[in-house]
Amino acid sequence: MSRSAGSTGNGPGPEEPGTRWAAGEGRAGPVREPNPARVLALGFAGVILLGGLLLSLPFAWEPGHRVSFLDALFTATSAVCVTGLVVVNTAETFSTAGELIILALIQVGGLGIMTMSTLFAILVGKRITFRERLLIQESLGQLSPAGMVRLVLYVAAVTAGFEVVGATLLTLYWWQAYDMPFGLAAYRGLFHAVSAFNNAGFDVFDSRRPSLERFAGDPVITLTIGGLIVAGGLGFTVLADLGRRLRHPRHRLSLHTRLVLWTTAALLVLGTVLVAAGEWSNPATMGRLSPGGRFWAALFHSITPRTAGFNMLPMAELTNLTVLATILLMFVGGSPAGTAGGIKTTTLALLLATVRATVRGEDELVLMERRIPTLVVAKALALAVMAAGLVLAVTVGMLLWDGHSLEATVFEVVSAFGTVGLSLGITPELTAAGKVLILLTMYAGRVGPLTVAVALTRRGRRPRAVRYPEERVLVG
Repeated sequence: MSRSAGSTGNGPGPEEPGTRWAAGEGRAGPVREPNPARVLALGFAGVILLGGLLLSLPFAWEPGHRVSFLDALFTATSAVCVTGLVVVNTAETFSTAGELIILALIQVGGLGIMTMSTLFAILVGKRITFRERLLIQESLGQLSPAGMVRLVLYVAAVTAGFEVVGATLLTLYWWQAYDMPFGLAAYRGLFHAVSAFNNAGFDVFDSRRPSLERFAGDPVITLTIGGLIVAGGLGFTVLADLGRRLRHPRHRLSLHTRLVLWTTAALLVLGTVLVAAGEWSNPATMGRLSPGGRFWAALFHSITPRTAGFNMLPMAELTNLTVLATILLMFVGGSPAGTAGGIKTTTLALLLATVRATVRGEDELVLMERRIPTLVVAKALALAVMAAGLVLAVTVGMLLWDGHSLEATVFEVVSAFGTVGLSLGITPELTAAGKVLILLTMYAGRVGPLTVAVALTRRGRRPRAVRYPEERVLVG
């Protein structure tokens, strides 16, 4: 591969194919601006469809089991959208081949379509064009197409590093502490490490004690899987910035990194306190654990809605306070440019800061001695409103066509939107209409409501030809 075109992180030079493409490759007349959002949305849809087809084939099932195409498509959507909602138990229904397909879908969905395709292109020596850099920029939520190849390589290295370390720790611990056969411990360690870092929430334990309930209060499992969840949810931009800080101690962390770290820490502390308050004396969840075990269980349940989907506590036995806290944490989710869903921590931080600035009568939003552009605040507000509208619309549809309680329905819809995977137990009982609604919600949550909207509507940016007079509107 040419060093100048494919192996550096800089944008293409004036003679590179990317620029010729942007300029029309020598053809006369304007070239239509690409719509990266549409390409990404279609890319996710294509991988989901392929995964659904593979999981609907007999070789992907355990003997004596049969999976309908709708259930296979639901499972593939949940895997690619790194959600973890399942209509059938993964370990009991799918063969090893089926589980490996799910694991591959989780990895592709977590890293993103463009990241995986770019890695493949680099391996076969293909040049990365400017159009492809724009697509990578959109998929990783970056502000500039410069340095995209370098970032993709960094993302791959970081992902592999976290997953290998996590898989090793889980393998050794389950082999020694829980007396699992080494081969089984290694397989489960790899599967759960990939699932955790990509915030997927899929597990390969049987349905007698689903997810991680058998490890409730275990500090090693909490710190290992919880640490992978948090690392994946911070976002690759933050991980790269923290890496630069480790290599160069005088490097100043970006505003984005500081905002993500502060908001993540605040939500973890607040979530742990609320879960502990709701479940400390509940004999069906944490009441049977030691005080130390209760702390670890509360901490894990504060981490997992951000948006992993593993659970150590029986979901059907949670108190109303914990259910409400979980819904709120799921709606917020993780941070941009990572493997998590939700409206994201930075969106929450910007909205709260905007409220504070409005109450104080400030005409500019300032955070950590930096002024935030109005367009960024407007985007955060639009994302939150669209997310709330999507959740409300799907909830109405679920209540009309599925018939479960309001609490369980809202929980299921928010879990699907936040690509979390937690459920109050209604997922296997969903009707065909309910499965389709949740499937579409998972897709919208992973791709992003704004991305979906842009993919469906944008025809190119057109500056306004007229500047209209200003007039105030009464608010409040």
